[in-house]
Amino acid sequence: MSIIDTAKQAAQGLMQGAIEKLVPLAPDSWIPGGRPDPLIAHKHGLIGTPVSRRDGALKVKGEAGFAAEFRFDDMAYAALAYATIPRGRITAIDSAAADAAPGVVLVMTHLNAPRMNTPGVFGSSPTAVGPADLPILQDDRIHWNGQPIACVLAETQEQADHAASLLGFTYDAEPSTTSLEGAKANGREPGLFMGQPLHNRIGDADAALATAPHVVDQVYRTPRHNHNPIEPHAATIAWIDGALVIHDASQMVTAQAQTIGEIFDLEPDKVRLTSPYVGGGFGCKGLWDHQIIGAAAAKLAGRPVRITLSREGVYRVVGGRSLTEQRVAIGATAEGRFDALVHTGLSIMTPHNNMPEPFILGTRAAYACPNISLQVDIARMNMLANTFMRAPGEAVGTFALECAVDELAVDLGIDPVELRILNEPDKDPTSGLAFSSRHIVEAWRNGADHFGWADRSVEPATRRDGEWQIGMGCATGTYPYYRMPGAQARITLTRDGDAVRALIEVAAAEMGMGTSTTTAIVGAERLGLSLDQVEVGYGDSSIPGAIMAGGSQQTAAIGAAVIAAHNALVAELLKLAGNDSPLAGLSADTVGSEDAGLAKIDDPTQRESYASILTRAQRDSVTVTAAAAQPLELMHWSMHSHSAIFCEVRVNAVTGETRVSRILGSFDCGRILNPKTAKSQFRGGIIMGLGMALMEETQFDERNGRIMNPSLAEYHIPVHLDVPEIDVIWTDIADPHTPMGAHGIGEIGITGVAAAVANAVYNATGKRVRDLPITLDKLL
Repeated sequence: MSIIDTAKQAAQGLMQGAIEKLVPLAPDSWIPGGRPDPLIAHKHGLIGTPVSRRDGALKVKGEAGFAAEFRFDDMAYAALAYATIPRGRITAIDSAAADAAPGVVLVMTHLNAPRMNTPGVFGSSPTAVGPADLPILQDDRIHWNGQPIACVLAETQEQADHAASLLGFTYDAEPSTTSLEGAKANGREPGLFMGQPLHNRIGDADAALATAPHVVDQVYRTPRHNHNPIEPHAATIAWIDGALVIHDASQMVTAQAQTIGEIFDLEPDKVRLTSPYVGGGFGCKGLWDHQIIGAAAAKLAGRPVRITLSREGVYRVVGGRSLTEQRVAIGATAEGRFDALVHTGLSIMTPHNNMPEPFILGTRAAYACPNISLQVDIARMNMLANTFMRAPGEAVGTFALECAVDELAVDLGIDPVELRILNEPDKDPTSGLAFSSRHIVEAWRNGADHFGWADRSVEPATRRDGEWQIGMGCATGTYPYYRMPGAQARITLTRDGDAVRALIEVAAAEMGMGTSTTTAIVGAERLGLSLDQVEVGYGDSSIPGAIMAGGSQQTAAIGAAVIAAHNALVAELLKLAGNDSPLAGLSADTVGSEDAGLAKIDDPTQRESYASILTRAQRDSVTVTAAAAQPLELMHWSMHSHSAIFCEVRVNAVTGETRVSRILGSFDCGRILNPKTAKSQFRGGIIMGLGMALMEETQFDERNGRIMNPSLAEYHIPVHLDVPEIDVIWTDIADPHTPMGAHGIGEIGITGVAAAVANAVYNATGKRVRDLPITLDKLL
């Protein structure tokens, strides 16, 4: 079974009634029918301890090498030229001035680019991670305004940028769709996400809505959003003895290397991609046109190439979040119990990619309701391919759903927190599966007490501080637990006298969330070693396995792989120990790691150190590689991270300026492995949610399909003065059905934040804003 097939069944299939696909489970599994992960039962004390990030000091001192900081001898620098029409053909290219410009090495267009295969679009095969199924510099076609259509190589970056500005293009424009109304007029089609329909129907929601005594039925809108990581996309590329070496900023190291290899007809061992540090990535640090163009230019010129996108270039080449129009209708009884829940609407896609904004994902398991109708339709526009962006679907879908719940609470005269708790489901309302772990009510109670929710004014627009109106709002958030198949880990245990060290290698990526630190914690916990005895290798496609830093699933995938590798290591060490060992005759399932050695689980006095075992075996080291078990837990349980977001805002009655004065996130995400990095992850997500609520919006010129605010001067994101003190708490209740008892936390932080802000704005002003972002003009 392919990675994609398994992911479809495991990650999405449970939402489509995958109960019939249940398979037998191993008796020693951490999933249903088995005992919990031994890491929980035999805790050494590292998990749950605040640990500083291992890469922190390197980054502060400037010793962490990012993609645009690698150097090759005789390296050339690349600059791109971009199309200025949304659809058509290039009929003429004037490159004379660019060719003659100082320092120019090469001008590459579709006329002289090497022949390349079309990249596989994400989801079309187990290794495909391309953003669209479009050829790159292989013909004269234009598919969006901003498409790279030429690459200039020069001796310096400044020379390349100047020469690229001298290129002239003549176009034959063709009819295009660049407006939302035009896309709607062309027709809609049912949306798919990861190959699964974005559609659920339970009971008869329309009939129940028609007879409900209390109804909220509104349309909510969210705009396009663009990625703005602190590190713009870059790659340093060389062809060495027929093999391709790429130093990149990538969240999907192994799969990206394989996709690039397929584009250039290279065997997997002929492509090596490294990505030790990624300066921020929220779904965007993957494969785009620039890496392919850079590799092609390096091949054509016979020189290594560094290609770095300007901030504007990121907007032209790298996709973001698509706009949505969402209808949410909730029908409730007089007591406030939901009897009908409708969440439907529209997302926009290009003709050449498969990533709509799946805004119903969070609604599927949010509330108990006997009649549910969920549907995402798509319409198509000629624009840059959209892609994953932190909590794709949930971030914007939660805004609509949770604002509607707040509106219903007002109509019913029920406290918004109590209304949510009243409608807590006892099982997944769309799949019928039991929840693996769900303690959101505890998170709500703890959060309300901690935030001082009881001080909230029930009547809107009644609290003031001079000209500032003050209000509180709340919202819940959810993000599914994923664990993609294909994860492997390699452990090398090395002896130096009586001392031992372990190297744990995983084909994972680090983009600021503390991957190496958490992996070291998990590895040390499993191996019975101190943290300073464990080294972590990652960010290199030469490491076995495939782990993508996306879907908030990398930590679970790494943990499962480390568990598998540790089990294999124990078995191998028992073989090496031989008949003279105190461990002779014991099996791997009766032995655990303690204090730099192996010990019988029910009799720790029966033990031997790693150094002793290796010495007897006359070995300096032992290496094992193992693959994680298939993520079968997803087929037996409905699995999610949860949040309860509380927000206080101050809105100026004169100017409409909105300031968030306090915000608290109360989270239920299983066991928290490293509180120090977890707080940073939660806070980062909340800050991104504040940007979505109050300022972020990609301005799209519907006359010509061009993004009009491609800079941080015009696309506003939160800065320090926009962000209040953010309080974070969590339940820390382990889920016994996951590796290490943990759920993902990278994306849950953003979900619910925009709704909590909008609901607080209503409480402060009495004005309901259903169209993000909440700007001054909507409050005056």
